[in-house]
Amino acid sequence: MDLFEASRQQQLKKEAPLAVRMRARTLDEFVGQEEIVGKGKLLRRAIEADQLSSVIFYGPPGTGKTTLARIIANTTKAYFEQLNAVTSGVADIKQVVKTARDRLGMYNQRTILFIDEIHRFNKSQQDALLPFVEDGTVVLIGATTENPYFEVNAPLLSRSRIFGFRHLKDEDLIRLINNALDDSDRGLGRFRVNLHDDALHHIVNIANGDARSALNAVELAVLTTFPGTDGIREITLEVAEESIQKRSVRYDKSGDQHYDVVSAFIKSLRGSDPDAALHWLARMIYAGEDPRFIARRLIVHAAEDVGIADPNALVVATSAAYALEYIGMPEARIPLAEAVIYIANAPKSNAVIKAIDRALDDIEQKKLGPVPIHLRDSHYKGAAKLGHGKGYKYPHDFEGNYVKQQYLPDELQGVKYYQPSDNGFEAKVKKEK
Repeated sequence: MDLFEASRQQQLKKEAPLAVRMRARTLDEFVGQEEIVGKGKLLRRAIEADQLSSVIFYGPPGTGKTTLARIIANTTKAYFEQLNAVTSGVADIKQVVKTARDRLGMYNQRTILFIDEIHRFNKSQQDALLPFVEDGTVVLIGATTENPYFEVNAPLLSRSRIFGFRHLKDEDLIRLINNALDDSDRGLGRFRVNLHDDALHHIVNIANGDARSALNAVELAVLTTFPGTDGIREITLEVAEESIQKRSVRYDKSGDQHYDVVSAFIKSLRGSDPDAALHWLARMIYAGEDPRFIARRLIVHAAEDVGIADPNALVVATSAAYALEYIGMPEARIPLAEAVIYIANAPKSNAVIKAIDRALDDIEQKKLGPVPIHLRDSHYKGAAKLGHGKGYKYPHDFEGNYVKQQYLPDELQGVKYYQPSDNGFEAKVKKEK
């Protein structure tokens, strides 16, 4: 590195966002994730003993994945290489592997390869890396915000240990913020700052466990607030609200967050908890989920889990779907919420889905038999001469518009597919059957 490059790197460090400048440099400085890097934990022991094997760090943004990788870089005797999956290709991997192999042969020095956003590596890139992880040419550290079971090849997963990072706790964020305010070298300690308690708690609340979001909000608040006559910068709740205006909700429409939130939504509806169902609805809307997908799930749920216990549930759900198409968002959030509340409070029965599934099973597994002669259509040419429709009893000719007669094929006589529950309207149906 020449003098100009060294100067550029030094300048970048000074101008980097607070969250970057305040990255922990040692395990003792690292805040949060005690479940995996606390005293005596496996990962911490492996790092301290410099015996790390390939790992994948998986979790939300701002929880310490890259920071921990850099701590490993600072403490290991192995050579540390870094690639970003967004900007690197197969050629970059091959070059890293070549130098790693030479380094191991000439100096008996291992190479640790850190790949940020490893979920963005395509199959060919992951396949190119696999043999060298397998034979130990490189020790892989992958970092990803996406579920690695969705995004990383199974062979690579099987050769790596996965560590799940969780959102940081409120007390972790408070500690990080206070550290930044006290640190005169890397943080904001050169400023005289009075961060009001309500402002601190607002930032922590909206940051939602994301240290990067919290620290950058504090930096923005401090740098855009002029000091008073006493030289102190007062960071009030109003300033904090301007500095971090919207919560970042992690939600990938094709990943595990999508499936988890939708699952929680449906289970809350099925469990008759309208408040929980509204929460998950709001989370999906806030995160930008396709509202048509939400409407479709409501229709399915109204038929599957409410059914004839309250037939109006399906009417409400389909009406909400129509309203969505007719008026659009954000106004359609109201009929969607109305459908959620109605369906969650409705009596529940899954007798409808059981009934159709039993009928479909019989179609697949049992001898079906022909349509009984009296049920056949007698109107098309020659049908009457064949006796089709003969003996059919027209229900409207009988008292109560009902007459008992055979409707199933001979082979399925006596089969009962629909078995109503004791809930809601189905209780009446059951009594009258």
